[in-house]
Amino acid sequence: MTDRPRIICHMTSSIDGGLHPSRYTDSPDGTVKDWTRAYEALHDRLGADGWIVGRVTMAEMAKGELQPPRDASGVERPFLFQARDAASFAIAPDRSGKLHFSKPDIGGDHVVVLLGGDVDDAHLAELAANGVSYLVSSTTEIDLADALATLRRELGIETLLLEGGAGINGAFLAAGLVDELSIVVAPALDGGDNAQRIVAAGDGLKGKVTLSLLGCEPLDGGAVHLRYAVSAPD
Repeated sequence: MTDRPRIICHMTSSIDGGLHPSRYTDSPDGTVKDWTRAYEALHDRLGADGWIVGRVTMAEMAKGELQPPRDASGVERPFLFQARDAASFAIAPDRSGKLHFSKPDIGGDHVVVLLGGDVDDAHLAELAANGVSYLVSSTTEIDLADALATLRRELGIETLLLEGGAGINGAFLAAGLVDELSIVVAPALDGGDNAQRIVAAGDGLKGKVTLSLLGCEPLDGGAVHLRYAVSAPD
């Protein structure tokens, strides 16, 4: 047993690993709406305490603007948790403090931002004023393992769904912080030379992870749910 939450990387993919359903080929078996519905049903069924996405993905949901605080003194470090009893959490790494929020939740899930150690006090004051929780790393780069351990210790988070983009999925996998892959594979292809895949990890993951099949379940719309245990190589 580790001191961090269990991490399940939960994604939708085309057969060739494509990340964006808007680029998928059509299928007589189902539509993007069918595959999205199946993905969301599994999201609920997995029963996690929250979810994690990358900064770019979170920015699309945060919909906030820069709101300079009147007073940036007295901000709390290394963390400020403003809704410890939330039913679910929406978590995003944002090393340099670029995310801005119009409210403290995404669809009712309380926001927690993971920040690098050199983030300025003004940004922390802005997050605090907007009701957003945050956790500041002791290092310039975010120490993901330490951040996850803090979330478990302080908020009681036992399971998190890692839901992209490709970069954050790759970073978690390369760091040995993913316990399971949960992939809804749609009966579709992307095929583009510049297609983004569900995982991107620089020089790759060969020699860094091992996958073992846990289950394969047919879904509506011609999709398949694949589950793999993730472990370090022997």
